[in-house]
Amino acid sequence: MEYIKNPRAIEDKSFDIIEEEGKQQLQRFTEDEKKIVKRVIHTTADFEYADLIDFHPQAVAVAKKALTSAGAIYADTSMIQQGVQRRMLKNLGVEILNYVHDDDIYKLAEAKGITRSMAGIEKAMANDHIKIFAIGNAPTALFQIKECIERGMTPPDLIIAVPVGFVGAVESKEMVSDLGIPYIRVNGRKGGSPVAVAILNGVLRLL
Repeated sequence: MEYIKNPRAIEDKSFDIIEEEGKQQLQRFTEDEKKIVKRVIHTTADFEYADLIDFHPQAVAVAKKALTSAGAIYADTSMIQQGVQRRMLKNLGVEILNYVHDDDIYKLAEAKGITRSMAGIEKAMANDHIKIFAIGNAPTALFQIKECIERGMTPPDLIIAVPVGFVGAVESKEMVSDLGIPYIRVNGRKGGSPVAVAILNGVLRLL
């Protein structure tokens, strides 16, 4: 059986298929946005993301600025932390952080009666070096960002709001547009850590 073995050739062929089959859906995006959306479709094999992804007008420019100025990224899951292309991050001097498994986060979550995702956000929002929040799993993390901002904490430059699920996912992502912060989000129930990884890798490849 003949099949493509070269990884670059496989990726190039995949993107050719996405460009052809998603031509109409992709028309609403800028060229930079389109490259990010195509990477999400490539990751999920789901063309519906072309209809669900929503970009704040300044999102891509803000993301580029944050990454080229060595701003850190906070990810709500270790899957996101592991999935983003490390060589590119290293070349830019960018850290990607996740606190949910830290000992102090276990203690904070227990003391306050909140999820570890929320406790991780509390800690991350106090770190002014973190410019981008990538939320792929926990709607509560997005709600916690909102509460931290309302308490006077410095807002991030960009939120990637793509938590997946049935409880709070839709509402948390809708709420992001009220914060006055650039965002990239997936409307509706779909999303997840692999989508957050695809978005971050898509932005990195623009650089």
